[in-house]
Amino acid sequence: MIELEKTFLAKTLPDNLKNCKFKEIIDVYIPKTSEHPKLRLRKNGDKFEFTKKNPVNDDDASHQKEQTIILTETEFNVLNLQLEGKQVRKLRYFYEHNEQIAEFDIFQNELKGLVLIDFEFPNMDEKDNFQMPDFCLFDITQEIFIAGGMICGKSYADMEHKLNRFNYKKLFLD
Repeated sequence: MIELEKTFLAKTLPDNLKNCKFKEIIDVYIPKTSEHPKLRLRKNGDKFEFTKKNPVNDDDASHQKEQTIILTETEFNVLNLQLEGKQVRKLRYFYEHNEQIAEFDIFQNELKGLVLIDFEFPNMDEKDNFQMPDFCLFDITQEIFIAGGMICGKSYADMEHKLNRFNYKKLFLD
């Protein structure tokens, strides 16, 4: 499957975001020793999967080939215990904006304060013509430091100097 997506740093959180549907996501990136692991074990609400993502071409992180194997909860738990990986936990809120869904990832634990927003697109034309909403600060789709495989196992303090380049301020959903 080809995934077309843009990722933004959040500038603000919509007032009614906490009333939106959400789910907990736990990602475990493998192998633990890799600087930017491409394999991801994921608990996605009540679904479980094992995924590998690679850019279709090296200079565009918004266009990725994704291969996914659906797992049972038991398979997920066994793999999570057996494989050494780096973990990240987030709450994903689904917010409707101009007839599209904005996925607000509210990071938890060591990354608390970091909020990323993803938009997925059905085709390249819609992706390329997308206008950044006012609740977004900056398009970071091509910024490798913020990719899931790069931020797993890190703390907000580890990333703060890179986020400061964009004048990012911590956000919290109360």
